[in-house]
Amino acid sequence: MKKKVTRSAKKTNLDKGTQVGVAVGLGVAVAAGISYLVSDHFYKKAVDRSHLEIDSAPKTPVNINSDKTGGEWIDDVGYDIWEISSFDQLKLRAYYIPSLTPSNRTVIIAHGYGMEARSMGDFAKFYRDKLGFNVLLPDARGHGMSEGHYKGFGWHERIDYLKWIELVSLKNGWDEQIVLHGLSMGGATVMMTSGEVLPQNVKAIVEDCGYTSAYEQIRYQFSVQYKIPKWLAIPSTNLLTKLRAGYTFKEASAIKQVEKNKLPMLFIHGEMDDYVPLYMVYQLFQACNAPKEIYIVPDANHAEAYYKAPEKYVEVVTKFIKTYIV
Repeated sequence: MKKKVTRSAKKTNLDKGTQVGVAVGLGVAVAAGISYLVSDHFYKKAVDRSHLEIDSAPKTPVNINSDKTGGEWIDDVGYDIWEISSFDQLKLRAYYIPSLTPSNRTVIIAHGYGMEARSMGDFAKFYRDKLGFNVLLPDARGHGMSEGHYKGFGWHERIDYLKWIELVSLKNGWDEQIVLHGLSMGGATVMMTSGEVLPQNVKAIVEDCGYTSAYEQIRYQFSVQYKIPKWLAIPSTNLLTKLRAGYTFKEASAIKQVEKNKLPMLFIHGEMDDYVPLYMVYQLFQACNAPKEIYIVPDANHAEAYYKAPEKYVEVVTKFIKTYIV
């Protein structure tokens, strides 16, 4: 005999189903809210201009040859301000310091994450005083004098650097021999630039302690600094970065760009680097199919290679550059 289901029993079953649906909906909403809050927090910490430093990011160095900072040296020698408009209509600015005597050689120096062009004064000094180069020191988007509300981790900056290269060539002539030199995020920037189609007057690239990709660098920093699971924070922050800044961390890959590079490249890294781990430079070196050299500096942490062994650093860089610059 069939059991009859009363109207009240049916209603109870419907109520239970509704309750389950509401609970599931609330759970999804709460999870989405938490995901957004986590991603917004880490976007602001890692990408947004309002937060310029990570705990172990390199600080502005002091000139090893005097009590002055690199920025004070820049003020002493004097400079012009150069400007370009980026593909997304930002005003980007740079310090231009001419050589002591007329020269057809220019180095474009890329600073690190949370730094600014003025912090690269020591590098500008040895290129100008020891190698006789003109020096261009751009402030990356979202840093220093340049506009922008986010950091591009080298990816959007690579397009900016194509414009800086063009401006140097237009102002100084297309026979100007150009070297790119970058530190930390600046190292990643010049490596990412290397994978683009560059004019023939760009002769060589020096990267110092750059990372393989923004994605791998951020994954590494999460494992070092935070207890939050990477699977919770990184994908959502990656998506938010795409929406707000127009790129993903995986897109910002120096190693993929280096695979396409055709220019001579010098890789420099501190042996004790605990910010961009040493294994990354070996991966980058292996990926490069162009003429290449590698210089590992003992006892140097992140962005310390020049300061731990200044004479050797200048010697290695000078020898490398003179191989490719007339």
